[in-house]
Amino acid sequence: MTEPPLPFRIINWIAIIDQLTTTEGNRLLKPLGLPLPLFVLLNHFSRRPEEARTVTGIARALQQPQPGVTKNVQKLVAKGWLRERVHAGDGRSKLLVLTPAGLAKHRAAVAVLTPGLARAFGDWSEKDQQVLFALLDRLKLWFDADRDRP
Repeated sequence: MTEPPLPFRIINWIAIIDQLTTTEGNRLLKPLGLPLPLFVLLNHFSRRPEEARTVTGIARALQQPQPGVTKNVQKLVAKGWLRERVHAGDGRSKLLVLTPAGLAKHRAAVAVLTPGLARAFGDWSEKDQQVLFALLDRLKLWFDADRDRP
């Protein structure tokens, strides 16, 4: 039997790593009361914490169904980690903003996740890590740009 094509094998490895890190991430985040899907949302907001977003925009950016995003956003609002405000341009939707408590929870989660990730790269040089990051960033940017292709 022949090996699948290299592009398939690369993406398959990324998917396996995703599964392994998702399981470990959920285990580590449980004591914080922060399931991984909620962490993903906080992580999305933390990149530009002052920027207000709509559920529709979040669902599109994360490529997730809007009802699921709405449910998770409601959980974050109930915990005080996101704040809703009226959308001046569209009375049917609300704008969501990361709260200081949400940013603090995100930072606490990153602190909990970092030691295990550091162990994974313990015998990697800084240069190897930067090269890997650059290549993965290139791949992410391609997939991000290609997402709306018919």
